[in-house]
Amino acid sequence: MPPARTLKTIRLTHLYSGVFLAPAILFFAITGGLQMFGLHESTRGSSYVPPAILVHLSQLHKKGTLYVPQRKQPKPVTPDTSKSDAKKSDTPRTDQTPPPGPPHNPHPIKIFFAITALGLVVSTCSGLVMAWKYTRRKPLVAVTFLAGIVIPLLLLLI
Repeated sequence: MPPARTLKTIRLTHLYSGVFLAPAILFFAITGGLQMFGLHESTRGSSYVPPAILVHLSQLHKKGTLYVPQRKQPKPVTPDTSKSDAKKSDTPRTDQTPPPGPPHNPHPIKIFFAITALGLVVSTCSGLVMAWKYTRRKPLVAVTFLAGIVIPLLLLLI
């Protein structure tokens, strides 16, 4: 293959694979950014209830399924169990853990990753605009983009 032909093949492969994968990249960047701040889950003692759509999209992001398993209820403590737990706690521990250090502040890294997710969204969208604007085969770009949306949705149904 001549170098010009090779370069054209690489460019077209990059173009169509990028357009096809753009919906998935956008999905993972947006849902990952939302998960960074825990918007998909509630915490104990909090009155926040996440929207069902965020819970399901987060489940799809993490586990590849939309179905969220039900949490098991904790077993009630029986008197027999509490006695055995008391006996276990009376025994001295041989594996002493060191005292905790200063608390870690997770906010700076969370902000950095949120900016990264936003940058990925902006970069992907600008790539889609360039793919649309600078190609002669707009219908092929559109079909490739739609295939990147429809194929994962069909795979969810299997």
